[in-house]
Amino acid sequence: MMQGAAIPHDVAIDVGANHYDVVIVGAGISGSIVARQLAEKGRRVLVLEGGTGQALSYEGYLGYLDSFYTAGAKVPNAPYPLNPNSPQTDVLDVECNDPVANSRGYMVQTGPNPYRSDYVRAAGGTTLHWLGTCLRMLPEDFATSSRFGVGLDWPIDYAALKPFYERAEREIGVSADAADQAELGRLLGTGENWIGADYVYPMHRIPQSFVDRFMADGTDGLTIAYDGADYPLAVTITPQGRNGMPNAAYPGGYVPVGAVGAPDIGQRCQGNSSCVPICPVQAKYNALKTMNAAVATGNVHLVTQAVASAVTLGPDGRVTGIEYKAYAAPGSPAYDVFTATGTVFVLAGHVLENVKLLLAAGIGGDATGRYLMDHPTMLTWGLAENPLGTFRGPGSSSGFESVRGGAFRTRRAPFRIEIDNWGWNWATGAPATTVSSLVGAGRWGAGLRHDVYGQVQRQVRLGFLMEVPALAKNRITIDPAFRDRIDNFRPIVSYEVPDYTRAGLAEAKRTSDLIYGRLNITDHTLYQPTDTGYVEWEGQGYVYQGAGHYVGGHVMGRSRTDSVVNAEQRVWDHDNLWLVGCGNMPSEGTSNPTLTMAALTIMAADAIERALGR
Repeated sequence: MMQGAAIPHDVAIDVGANHYDVVIVGAGISGSIVARQLAEKGRRVLVLEGGTGQALSYEGYLGYLDSFYTAGAKVPNAPYPLNPNSPQTDVLDVECNDPVANSRGYMVQTGPNPYRSDYVRAAGGTTLHWLGTCLRMLPEDFATSSRFGVGLDWPIDYAALKPFYERAEREIGVSADAADQAELGRLLGTGENWIGADYVYPMHRIPQSFVDRFMADGTDGLTIAYDGADYPLAVTITPQGRNGMPNAAYPGGYVPVGAVGAPDIGQRCQGNSSCVPICPVQAKYNALKTMNAAVATGNVHLVTQAVASAVTLGPDGRVTGIEYKAYAAPGSPAYDVFTATGTVFVLAGHVLENVKLLLAAGIGGDATGRYLMDHPTMLTWGLAENPLGTFRGPGSSSGFESVRGGAFRTRRAPFRIEIDNWGWNWATGAPATTVSSLVGAGRWGAGLRHDVYGQVQRQVRLGFLMEVPALAKNRITIDPAFRDRIDNFRPIVSYEVPDYTRAGLAEAKRTSDLIYGRLNITDHTLYQPTDTGYVEWEGQGYVYQGAGHYVGGHVMGRSRTDSVVNAEQRVWDHDNLWLVGCGNMPSEGTSNPTLTMAALTIMAADAIERALGR
């Protein structure tokens, strides 16, 4: 098969007639990693992807770019057209605090608070529009229940996952320097072995922006008191899944992976300022780079436009097949039904898609669908005194990460603080809204250009990514009354931002006030009761955005009574069924979850290989 090729609809029936070592549902980062890891060991693998394979060719990827350029709202899913046969959530479908009104899209919401995140259902998954942040979780994040009395503990600790973090950083091609992360570990008190003084990342760190340096220089030595203890507010450089300069000291060397279908393009980040929703040159990692390597082994069949619709079980509890609906085109509701058979089965779809299949098959018990999390993200924004060179480089290249953990977690949620390079883009829709407001005020010509530059180049934005603990009431369910165009279940989400997280919002705003005050930034932050995501804590209102970080839903644990999978990520009562993805995570901490998901997936692939070997 050609590299990156997908099996067309008209031969899907032949694929369904074959028996594979492994059948994988989903061609996002988790499915691609499992496929590659097992194919390189000689296993025959089938991957079923419900969305299209448009980005498998460079020309198709350019088509996504055209959609982005012409979109009126540059939201995360702007480049990726709605596919009624494989529908996806969209932030534009959540525009108020009324759950019923927020259910007009794919996801049905029952409240009490809106779940504000989206994802992509296409080959490549949500890595097509992710930011690329690759932070590891903190050791304390794996034991929030035993250490802080909040949420759930993992059945593994950080030390067990550490070697898989290193393998994931190679697969993604992370740009960072260990010295930066070792210093962060010192500030957080994680110990010198959190990263390791001798560790080498595949590529050197992405250079800091002028905004980063302004923040770092202006807050040098700044501390804040949380619950009577002082914490440093220090700026550190963020590890990123985008191509920088290869590190000659990396063991075995590292060659950056270019664009899918055009490997000579995308060798270095060009600072195009559109990482979310799309990198024009694919310098940012996306899962199709891994899938291409998997298909190139000759052991992987990738079938796109094949929506998994049921997991079939035998009388002994083992999975016997994955039923899927193969459709000819997104514009047509016609489809054919096939069943893929194999020895081992892996659900590697998005959290909502995995849970839908589990619930429909009665797999996983009461824990299935529970403990849904996200990182409610509170934005603050203001104007600096002088130009800062905004809208250059990736969305964020540094942050205030030194307040991500501590004893205060017994009382309120921790957060990480992302420094934004794109001004008020997320907060207000700048620079377009900046232009329109000035035009509305009567500015035009040279005066307009002068004022636009004067405002946009001074815009500052911080993002506070808040932890939500694992709560059983935050969950995903299904109902036969809610189905999509090809008669598959739509996900129903019940979500509440708890008091623990709301208390964190209040501390985040106090922290923002301290930073802006030190830097002489005029705060323009405004939260109004009519804003979607408006919540209150102790009489004060705040607004949260969705981070796109779906976590939980089929969590791992030590007992089948409160988890769906064991430490190997195998479903408790079905010994040939594995789940991979962020749904397995019993806590989220404050780090963006993709790197942790990749590490867990590599761990699961090793376990699957051992099982097949037996």
